[in-house]
Order: sequence, then structure tokens, then C-alpha cells
Amino acid sequence: MFTKLIDKLKGKDIPKVKTPEIMGLRLGASFELDPLAIRLILDELTIESCSPTQIIKAAGIVELDGAWVYRFYTDDDAWLQVVAEGGQSDEHVVDVKLFHFYDTLDVANQQVWDRLLKQEIGAANYQLQDRNYQRVWTATGDYHNPVHMAEKTYDADGDYSLTDQFTMLFERDLSDQRTESLFLSAEEKEEDAGYLSRSLVISTGITLTPSQLTIHG
Repeated sequence: MFTKLIDKLKGKDIPKVKTPEIMGLRLGASFELDPLAIRLILDELTIESCSPTQIIKAAGIVELDGAWVYRFYTDDDAWLQVVAEGGQSDEHVVDVKLFHFYDTLDVANQQVWDRLLKQEIGAANYQLQDRNYQRVWTATGDYHNPVHMAEKTYDADGDYSLTDQFTMLFERDLSDQRTESLFLSAEEKEEDAGYLSRSLVISTGITLTPSQLTIHG
């Protein structure tokens, strides 16, 4: 950050960092939700409220085998996830979900970390607030090893951080034939001070259709 400031004072041109962008979603942009998309099912959701207009404060991307996962973090303690398969253009988008953070739990030691990855995250079911979610990703056995995702996340200054995530997706049925998603992510990140931090991030969300989302660049 200080190097950027010095370069500006010296009049040097700083190369513009290309941050994640798709469907017009990008750092600094905003989007609006169709109020009915949330209002009709809000009483059934884990979240208590959802802002109809959200501003993107950070943007992340995960590269998988033939797919890209875009994540746009907003001022509503939420993140919009866009999955593209076979390419990175708008026509390759196959799924859009809006998640809200439910909780972030510190992982105190290696024993807890191992239990998360080997016994808990990939179980067939997960309980949250007396609600039962079923695992979406299938496996040949009862347990599914967490799916590794390496996310590169950019902030408004173009600086980025790297996070290793071991993830699993769950769902439960709602009354209108939609589902509420539950996303678990055991995350580890090397902090600036040189130590490795670990946490379990719990988020819940819903799938959105193109008609339920208006994007402002």
C-alpha cells in the first residue's frame, strides 16, 4: 500500500489490477434484488433481513477444473456467488446464489481442524438452528471429503489475499419448492504476521434467477 502511495507521489503510472468481473458484477458496482424474491420466504430463512440494494466491497475468484467461482462480498454482510462452467463469459453462468454470513468460528487447534475435515463438514446431514440440511454433493460412501477451493480475494484498493478453503454445500426444502442452501468452509490463511489462522465459516443462502437480480455497474 505504501509503495503505491510513493509511486503516486513520484508520478509513476501504476498498472491497473484486473479484478474478478462477470455479468456486470465487479468491485464498486451494486445490485438490486426483487423484493418478492426474499419477502415471500423470509420467515422460513435463517437470515432475519436482507437489504434490497447491496454494494460490492470485495471480489474473489476460485479456479476449478473447467469452472470458475466468482464471489462478490457486499455491505450487507453477504456474498453473491456466480458459477461459470466451460468459460468465463456471461453465457457460461450456470448458477447464482446469494449467501449471508451466519457465523465464523475460530479453530483452536489441529485436533479440531482434523475433526472438521475428516468427520463433520462432509457428513450426509448438518444441523443448524434445529434445521436439517442434506448434503448436495454426492459420494460413493457416507462421507464426502471437503472440496478444496483456493480463493484470491481483491479489496477496493486492488490488493488481494489468498485463502485455502475446504468446503461443502447442503440444502433444505422450503414451502415454495425452492431451497435454502448452507455453505460450510473450513478456511486457513497465512496472516501478515506470519502465522496460519484457521476458522469455520458458516453461510446460508438462496438461488436467484436472472429476473430477480438487477445489476448496476
